[in-house]
Parts: sequence; C-alpha cells; structure tokens
Amino acid sequence: MTFTPVSPSAPPRPTAPPAPLPSRPVTLRRALAWTIDFALILLFAWLLGSLTLPRVLAYLGEAADLVQSNSWEMLTGGEDAVDRVQQLLWTMWRRVAVLVIQALALLVAGTFLYHWASLALFRRTPGKALAGLEVASCTRRAAAVRAAVSTTADVGCFALACCLLVFGAFAAAFTVWLLSVIVFWSNVLPALAASRRSMADRLAGTTVIRRVRH
Repeated sequence: MTFTPVSPSAPPRPTAPPAPLPSRPVTLRRALAWTIDFALILLFAWLLGSLTLPRVLAYLGEAADLVQSNSWEMLTGGEDAVDRVQQLLWTMWRRVAVLVIQALALLVAGTFLYHWASLALFRRTPGKALAGLEVASCTRRAAAVRAAVSTTADVGCFALACCLLVFGAFAAAFTVWLLSVIVFWSNVLPALAASRRSMADRLAGTTVIRRVRH
C-alpha cells in the first residue's frame, strides 16, 4: 500500500480593500448643492431689495422735489441758499445709504443664520439635502465656524465693498471687491484637491460626504 504525499495548501491571499469611490461625483454634487443654496440666498436678497427700493425711491423723489422747489432760491439767493440745499441733499443721501447698509447687513446675517441653523440642526443645508450630501463631524461650534466662513466668502466681503461704494470710498471698495474674489476662490479651490475639503471645512474640522440612507 502506497501513500501519496499531499502538498500543503497555500494560505489564502488577503483580499485587497475595495477601491475608493471616485470623488468626482461628490464634487459635482457639491457644486449642485452650492448652486441651490446660493439661489435661495439670492431670493432672500431680492426680497430685501424689493422692501428697500421703494423707500430709497421715496427719498430720491423728495430730493428731486427739494431741488425743484428751491431752484429759483439757489439761483438768486447766493451761496447760503446753495449750501442749505446741499446740506439737505446730503442728509437725504445719508438716509439712503443707511437703508442700503441695513439691507446688506440683513443679507449677511440671514446668510449666516441660513447656514448655521441648517448645519446645527440637520448637518446639511437644503442644497446639500437635495444633492444627497451631509456634513460629517458637524458640532454646533463647527457649524458656526463653517457658516461664518461660507458667509464671508459668498456675500460678506462683497457686501462690505458695496457699503464702501455707497459712501464714496471707491478705492477701498475696489480693493475689498478684489479681496472678495480672492476669498471666494480660496474657499472653493481646496475642495477640488484630493481631500475634497474647502477652506470652510478645514477651519471648522468638517467633511462633506455622501449621505447614507438607512
């Protein structure tokens, strides 16, 4: 009786970990989410503008009536009459500037509350919810930091430039406008890197991921 030697079986090879999902779909979803969120912010800006514009036009109408009613006095009354009318016009313009600044401040505050409340309560904005995304590691503090950075990048710097423009600080307004472009792209471009984390994510310690449906 012969025995045939049996070779020991080779140990099973370790299974390679699954390849990570491509990040491009997440990037496209983030772009879609930002578009939806920004469209809602623009809608809020339009509502503020529709409430502010009639008051601005009323002040401008008063200024036109003032100039028309005092035109003869300005022509014949000398420098005192002209200075008085100019002072009144400047007062009206400051009222218009205050209305514009109030609307811009409400826009910035509303944008911050929109982002912060959505992230603190649901970990996603309406845009991210529609795009199937959520923000991981999003505590209330992280939500506040992320909302502050997003608000500054999206509307904050631009609103400041508009305020400076209203008061005639043209050079400062142009400088802040350039700064707003830099801040916006500084927030967006890191999201295109390998980590897919924007500047807001990095400062807040959060990450935007695909929403897992249970």
